[in-house]
Amino acid sequence: MTRRERTRRAADPAGRRMTARGAGALLAGILLVIAANVLAAPVLLYVAALLFGLLVLAALFVFAPRRRVRVNRTVAADLLTVGDDTAVRMQVDLRTVMRAPAGRWSDILPLAVHGVATGPFPAENAEAVPGGTTMTMIYPISGARRGLASLGPLLLSTADPFGLFTRTEELGDVTPITIVPAVLPLPRLTDRTGRAGGTAQTSSHRLGQGADNLSPRRYVPGDSMRRIHWRATAHRGDLMVRQEEQESSPDALVVLDRAGVRWQGPDGRTDLDGFDRAVTACASIAVHLVDQGFAVDVVDATGVLIGRLRGAEDERDGLLISLAGASPRAGERDHGLPAASEGHTVGPLVLITGSIDAADAGSLSHGGAGTPILLSTAADADALTVAADRGWRTAALGEDPADAWADAVAAEPGSATVDAGSPLGHPGGARAEPPGASAAESAHVR
Repeated sequence: MTRRERTRRAADPAGRRMTARGAGALLAGILLVIAANVLAAPVLLYVAALLFGLLVLAALFVFAPRRRVRVNRTVAADLLTVGDDTAVRMQVDLRTVMRAPAGRWSDILPLAVHGVATGPFPAENAEAVPGGTTMTMIYPISGARRGLASLGPLLLSTADPFGLFTRTEELGDVTPITIVPAVLPLPRLTDRTGRAGGTAQTSSHRLGQGADNLSPRRYVPGDSMRRIHWRATAHRGDLMVRQEEQESSPDALVVLDRAGVRWQGPDGRTDLDGFDRAVTACASIAVHLVDQGFAVDVVDATGVLIGRLRGAEDERDGLLISLAGASPRAGERDHGLPAASEGHTVGPLVLITGSIDAADAGSLSHGGAGTPILLSTAADADALTVAADRGWRTAALGEDPADAWADAVAAEPGSATVDAGSPLGHPGGARAEPPGASAAESAHVR
């Protein structure tokens, strides 16, 4: 049962129901009718009729009125970050032929946020308008877990003055909200290529060899005859040669492994907490590297682009929104890292994964990246050591991704850093397919 369903049932399991007091009044009326016949006391029938009439009037008071409600919510923050607070402003326009009902309102909150969204109805600032009432409620919320969620609908619980019947209605529409992962401050990385970033945009520019980016230019002495572009030469009447346009590749590559087999717990369930830590680490590292001056691409282990950072604020928000909805892919196996030697040749290469064993670690290739870093939430005892022997800077990704990054930055290739609080020895790690055997290996991230 979802939190939305639990909230709705806790507020009113049936929507419209008789209270215990109402049930008692009904039972008392029935007993009075019986007693009137047994004791031959007509006065008891009058009392019973009074109770039944009161029940009917109370039911009509609660259930008969028809209401039209428009709910408009405004969230103070465009993007709510996990751990941050914001406020929701909810304007309610109620249209009814009678006066505004008295009761309590509550807004249904998803699991992704925490907050207290309830209060008396009508609100203290309620104002009478022709045909109804308008009011504004403000309540605080805080991000609890990243994700794409929605606020609402609004629940309105009312009762008659005697408390015999209650009515709970769902009013208005829901409002979507995005809770993005937190971006943590990280210690500075000095890349092994000798650049620490932070002074200028340092995208790697080189001449490509593809056929999709060719542009002809005039022949100049010294050009190879093998580069003559015969079609352009015939079209223009001058000797033309092929000139590849300049391409741009990222200086830093961050890989978030989303293969479902990497994120299975001992009981076979998905390790959502571990994946959330990995997503937080991915967002923090990507933003940290671009702040240092690197051009950053964020991909999954199959080479699918998640986000690209070149220093613009909207790029950062776009990456965080993409990561907010990221989840492990059920049934997917890891196809290896993208071709680091082709799409990434200069700066850091960061791989963030879940459960891996020594065989998995031994198959990871960093393609000669300047600073290869491996972070794992559930590595086997020897996996990080094997990866370190292959040139990776390694660390166990525990409760605080910033600590794992600090350990990896401080580590030297050939030494594995293990967090005592991390869940090492996690079973269920799947063996990765050898690099070079998949199409993702040849994916050129641009």
